[in-house]
Amino acid sequence: MELMNDLSHLLTRMKLDHLEHQLDGVCDAASQRNLDYRSFLEQALTAEWRGRQQRGLETRLKQARFPWLKTLEQFDFDFQPSLDRKLVRELAGMAFVERAHNLVLLGPPGVGKSHTT
Repeated sequence: MELMNDLSHLLTRMKLDHLEHQLDGVCDAASQRNLDYRSFLEQALTAEWRGRQQRGLETRLKQARFPWLKTLEQFDFDFQPSLDRKLVRELAGMAFVERAHNLVLLGPPGVGKSHTT
């Protein structure tokens, strides 16, 4: 049991909070899949990285002080039938960012550009 306390202490000191909370699950999964040490380490660090990414996203959304949060899944495409659903879903994949292209949404007020309806 002292080993777990030492490990927990190390994870805390190294600020690997997400891994600490998910360690049992990561270890169980590694054991079930007979992962080698390198693969286990990759899984463990991936769990930490994903947790940090999620926390960063939540922090940035909180700092943005949006009056409400809306997702693409909540968008009412029936409100704007001329909108190309396939194109919107493609843009949601963010490939334009990887290609370093700009995206500008143009239209008159009230058509759903800011997704406030």
